[in-house]
Amino acid sequence: MPLKRLLIACALVVVSATASLAQSPYGGRAPNYYILDVGSGQVLAQQNADIPLPPASMSKLVTLAMLYDAIAEGRVAMDTTWNVSERAHNMGGSSMFLETRDRPTTEDLIRGLAVVSGNDAAVVIAEGLGGSEDAFAQMAQDWAESIGMTQTTVANASGWPDPRHRMSLHDLAVLANYIITEHPDLYHYLGEAEFTWNDITQPNRVPLLSAGVGMDGFKTGHTEEAGYSLVGSAHQGDRRVIFVFSGLNSTVERVEESERIITWAFRQFVERDVLEQGQEVALAEVWLGAQDSVPMVAARDLSVLMPAISQGEPQARVEYEGPLAAPVEQGAEIGRLIVEVPGLPEPFTLPLVAGASVPEGGIVPRMRTAAMVLGGQLGLVTP
Repeated sequence: MPLKRLLIACALVVVSATASLAQSPYGGRAPNYYILDVGSGQVLAQQNADIPLPPASMSKLVTLAMLYDAIAEGRVAMDTTWNVSERAHNMGGSSMFLETRDRPTTEDLIRGLAVVSGNDAAVVIAEGLGGSEDAFAQMAQDWAESIGMTQTTVANASGWPDPRHRMSLHDLAVLANYIITEHPDLYHYLGEAEFTWNDITQPNRVPLLSAGVGMDGFKTGHTEEAGYSLVGSAHQGDRRVIFVFSGLNSTVERVEESERIITWAFRQFVERDVLEQGQEVALAEVWLGAQDSVPMVAARDLSVLMPAISQGEPQARVEYEGPLAAPVEQGAEIGRLIVEVPGLPEPFTLPLVAGASVPEGGIVPRMRTAAMVLGGQLGLVTP
């Protein structure tokens, strides 16, 4: 069935269905960045965000998320103990300083990975979940694809430099959003200030955690190839943003860029309510139903972020595969509202659901539909 596209006015002012969007006015120092407003799903700014790049230690978030899944599914518990292999013990780079005689718990490893970015902790988790780091890397590849990380190839658990190990900034934001939404009870570990293991205390490298700007977690990264990088998240009022950047030259630049993004994301936008849950947006055609159309209504309240210095009104269109085949159940997702905000780099989508049920039609509607189809094929005019 053809894809139906409808231009709508409703609570949105429609300017044009095809007008191109202006580039975001954000102008930071990082050559690569992606900034997402979590509540609305709007991308506030991006540059080089869909290019697979070296993710450095930011890719440890895959390992952490898979461990969180294992906890949620009951495969491991917070007090489960883990073996430390020679390979894990001998990992270079950042470390939680595990010894082979140690038997860390799951919670210890979470802190060793989330707070101090231990390569040794990453390998212990990978070997415990996958049997070997290579086997875990294949598991992680499949897992990443399953949550929508389409520009990711996983070669290891820690982000150790490898030409096969790549992730886009967009994918890293998808990953961060997954952790926040699927494991909110475990997210707090990513914002803990420090962690001590074997009498060695190390600070969390995520900048601005105690600066009073809402920064509350996620992961730094640094290699020669990737530069100084960060996945970060900040919360102010009712809003949360996730941002990812890479390619900076120092820790000082990383701190400055983080604060610049947070300030820009929270101060340069105003929120506008445009649709209420259940509000009718359009009508969808129904095939062989007791009624020939069904209301398409908003699946949830819709607010959009607009640049504080307006560049025009939002644009919107409805898309659905139609006509819909009866029966149609009330509340079933039947289409989507595509909203474009001038000044933002890409549109975002709101699901539309059926506002009523449409049962299959009886003999009269079916005969009428058949006559219309036959008349159309023969070039006849039907009543």
